Amino acid sequence: MFRDLVQSNRSYRRFDHSVPVAMHTLEELVELARLCPSAANRQPLRFILSTAAADNEAIFACLKWAAYLTDWDGPAPAERPSAYIVMVNTARDWEYARFDLGIMAQTMLLGAVEKGLGGCMIGALDRDGLRAHFSLEPHMDISLVLALGKPVEEVRIVDVPGDGSIRYYRDDAGVHHVPKRSVTELILEKRQ
Repeated sequence: MFRDLVQSNRSYRRFDHSVPVAMHTLEELVELARLCPSAANRQPLRFILSTAAADNEAIFACLKWAAYLTDWDGPAPAERPSAYIVMVNTARDWEYARFDLGIMAQTMLLGAVEKGLGGCMIGALDRDGLRAHFSLEPHMDISLVLALGKPVEEVRIVDVPGDGSIRYYRDDAGVHHVPKRSVTELILEKRQ
């Protein structure tokens, strides 16, 4: 059921690094992105796919993990992603590319979940460092990085508490909790 797929698609930040992700799997995820709508059909996004250890290390070094978990510097080596998709915008001055970015990133992550994987969209990153590592031209904008692998953490959706905090957190057992607003709070009006 589609709802189950969406609910299983969480921002996973800890993975079983010993479980590889095949390059053909990443290519299949890009194929899903290729099928997505694109504003004015400009299709400005390009993708760098990485399963190589050296490139994965360089990508990992450029990422910032989980801003609300201030006492955590990111996954330990055994829990790092096995693969990455770097999403590059070739039309940096075109504001509608951001819509393509969201649609394609979500579609690829849903595809990953369907394959028994999980991932995390990461926008807090050292773009200049990644651009240099991959020798990208200055007009190419690194928009997002998708970190992918076999999740080893449990992520639970919980209601936003009475104080209204939306900060995600981990409990003493390491379970990651993500507060979500209620449907009632999200709907401004209903007109029939």
